[in-house]
Amino acid sequence: MTESGYLTGLAGSTVLDGSIFFIERNSPSGSHCLRFAGEGMGQIEFQRATRAALGAAEWALLLLLALVWGASFYFQKNVLHELRPFTMVFGRLALAALALNIVIVSMGFRFGALRRHWGGMLLMGAMNNAIPFCLFAWSQTRITSGLAAIFNATAPLFTVVAAHFLTRDERLTPRTIACVICGISGVIFIISPDVLTGPRGSIAGQLACVIAAICYSLAGIYARRFKEIPSMALAGIQAAIAALLVLPVALIVEQPWRLAMPGARTWSALLALGLLSTALAYAIYFRLLARVGATNTIIVTFLIPVSAILLGTLLLHEPLKMRQLGGMACIFVGLAIIDGRIVRMLFSSQRAAKVEEVHA
Repeated sequence: MTESGYLTGLAGSTVLDGSIFFIERNSPSGSHCLRFAGEGMGQIEFQRATRAALGAAEWALLLLLALVWGASFYFQKNVLHELRPFTMVFGRLALAALALNIVIVSMGFRFGALRRHWGGMLLMGAMNNAIPFCLFAWSQTRITSGLAAIFNATAPLFTVVAAHFLTRDERLTPRTIACVICGISGVIFIISPDVLTGPRGSIAGQLACVIAAICYSLAGIYARRFKEIPSMALAGIQAAIAALLVLPVALIVEQPWRLAMPGARTWSALLALGLLSTALAYAIYFRLLARVGATNTIIVTFLIPVSAILLGTLLLHEPLKMRQLGGMACIFVGLAIIDGRIVRMLFSSQRAAKVEEVHA
């Protein structure tokens, strides 16, 4: 990241399934961005003002990233056939921590740089990894993987609201209020029928996803204090801390030694969950940021729920309801408003049309 001109710090998540969002403050030479990616992983970075366009190689990386993040929900469903949620989360975090810390050690990172941050990283490991990972894992014992992925994409919307109350420089504007209204409307559209007539397990699973998304939003704001530490390093450390936090919960609540030995399919899904949908996804994500910047990488936000829904529908034969698609559309509109590119394109096309009329 140093060669590419990024000074990065982590707001950090190791599960990479959900949404990218950034709040930007511009300066003559570039901009400071608060970004979110995956399940709550965020960073403060300085980004140079010039940004590369997406070429064929970058589009391939972007689609691969959306696939491995979206596939994490599919892998979790497969693992949950034989393992319980907290045990699965521990295995996922432990595998990701091992892979990520091997990488950062090989890069020459010195852990002594973290001396002043252990307390903060403990809180981040809980709020940005352990708690939301467990909530999403538990929710998938009650709802479909595609629905969990849709709720995961709401984290940036909650962040907009939380940033207004918890920071001094990120206030709600008419545009961000519109995005929040769209996103919350989508959540209500999905949940409300189950509140009236649905099974209690489904309602609880959906609410667990919403709470997890709120955890990500709060953790992303708290992460501002880690600006001087490389993102990959904090990602690996937080994964290790979160694994240690989840381990006693899994041992006490689930007693995994009493379960039957999982089969090869479950072990394969767990390995893919930890190494592909977490560690490898980090590598792809940082590569994309270095090559095309946060503005282009944000596109993955719209692709992850799509890949998760397709995998769940085609491979797990999960039902897909029209209200879920309608709610997802509302959430996507909210994310598009935050991103701003579609709005700018519409206004620029209208201005161009008016100019043509004048010259005609």
